[in-house]
Amino acid sequence: MITQDSIEALKARLDIVDVIGNYIELKKNGANFKARCPFHDEKSPSFNVNPQKQIYHCFGCGAGGDAIKFVMEYEKLSYPEALEKLAQSLNFTLHYDDKGVKKERSKLMDRLNDFYTSLLEKNTQAKVYLSERGVFESSIEHFGIGYAPASQQTLGFLKSQMFRMDEAVDLGVVGKGENGLYARFIERITFPIHSPSGTLVGFGGRTISGHAAKYVNSPQSEIFNKSRLLYAYHHARESIHRKKEIIITEGYLDVVMLHQAGFTHAVATLGTALTAEHFPLLQKGEPRVIMAYDGDEAGQNAALKAARLLSAKKIDGGVVLFEGGLDPADMVKSGQIEALSALFRKPQPFTLFVLTRILDAYHLQDPAQKEQALHESIAYLKTLSPLMQEEYRSYLASRLGVSPSLIKLSSTPASATAPIFSDARDIGELGLIKTLLEHPRFMDQVLDFIDVSMLSHHGAEFTLTLQGRFDDPRLMALRVDPQIHVFENDAALKAEMLTFLRTYYLRRLKMVTSENTLKFEKKAFLIRTYRDKIGRLERGELVTFDG
Repeated sequence: MITQDSIEALKARLDIVDVIGNYIELKKNGANFKARCPFHDEKSPSFNVNPQKQIYHCFGCGAGGDAIKFVMEYEKLSYPEALEKLAQSLNFTLHYDDKGVKKERSKLMDRLNDFYTSLLEKNTQAKVYLSERGVFESSIEHFGIGYAPASQQTLGFLKSQMFRMDEAVDLGVVGKGENGLYARFIERITFPIHSPSGTLVGFGGRTISGHAAKYVNSPQSEIFNKSRLLYAYHHARESIHRKKEIIITEGYLDVVMLHQAGFTHAVATLGTALTAEHFPLLQKGEPRVIMAYDGDEAGQNAALKAARLLSAKKIDGGVVLFEGGLDPADMVKSGQIEALSALFRKPQPFTLFVLTRILDAYHLQDPAQKEQALHESIAYLKTLSPLMQEEYRSYLASRLGVSPSLIKLSSTPASATAPIFSDARDIGELGLIKTLLEHPRFMDQVLDFIDVSMLSHHGAEFTLTLQGRFDDPRLMALRVDPQIHVFENDAALKAEMLTFLRTYYLRRLKMVTSENTLKFEKKAFLIRTYRDKIGRLERGELVTFDG
């Protein structure tokens, strides 16, 4: 059993806002924090977290307790399991009495990082690359930058340290191929990636041998989810809270160089766009968010997607516009620290950045294109609050050279709690679409059984998803809508598809049964077909769409 002294020591280190904020999005409400309760469905937030008393309470369902109780309820863990999970997240060592066995976090990731950092000292090519990029020795040490050697050398090290290969595979540092096991990071400069609490959970690797993939990250695993992590957040956390500001960049070296120049509140996304899953982390302490992506087209497109998401979520901040294809690391190396400071002080507000990018994409001298620009801009503004809509109505009218009366905006808030789509809103259909947006790997699985014609209300959103038009305002609004559930695994998705398909074929059966213009043979055939499909669905078997 875990000793009582150990439990009390762990409790003393826990902060309930940090713990719960890693699971759900909390918003400051006076001295407390509020959120929608994760334990029951509700439209208005009734879940309160009191940092002074270190407790939570839901006035809707009555759920309440401390940080440990929350983890138990949310993750369905026993009391000891919740203690061990929290201890692991804090890198805290629990102690056990004679009746139990001490369970420690695996040292594999830490030992491997030590191995990588030791090899960097011996690799001239890696050292020269970092030196040419302007990285100081102190920064290399601070961020734990290392070097991954040839595959067999890494495998040999892990075996010499008596680590199991199946554990290395589970942690994402070793992969399985047709020819056996291989190291995932080969001849690359390595950047260790940590959880918000500081636990090492993965690596990023930058090639110096001319590999086609310039950067690679650890694969998704039990401990590594790139859509929820921000590189160097554990280093930047204190500075973020103190400055009430967070700078988000594209790359590891951008972060390293910015910290080196004194911008210690900089972090980076991990080779992926900013997603709604980052919001709980971004909103801790409600900092102003500055997107500092590269000045090239790819970087600005990524910043555009992020700006749409952040503005729809009413997050304060803006986008820094770099000229001449520069990035933050380049500017630090060339000594443009004051210029960077000026850019960070006055970023272009998210809404202005989005509208400018929309309008610049059209030839506004062409009336047809001007009309398209107007419609797209209005669709985006409708994802914002009424106040923000009014603020930018005049700007949009001025840019287009039209009367403000032509810009018809909503009279009610377009908040995350209000319906974002048409009056005919189908939660099931939206859930399937949002799942495909968040987890594209399910695309083939869904398309094997569901056709766009089967959707009663949201065929347009489904089509946009298939076309990859993820920056469409309707899809952007869907991704930030907390009322729409994402199905995270095969079992949950299958259950929802069974429900969707059964509802669809029951509806088809009812329509055919009441249809009097069909020939008897055709009608009888369709009735038998639909009844057969419904029966198979009720037995848990997915059925294909026949048109």
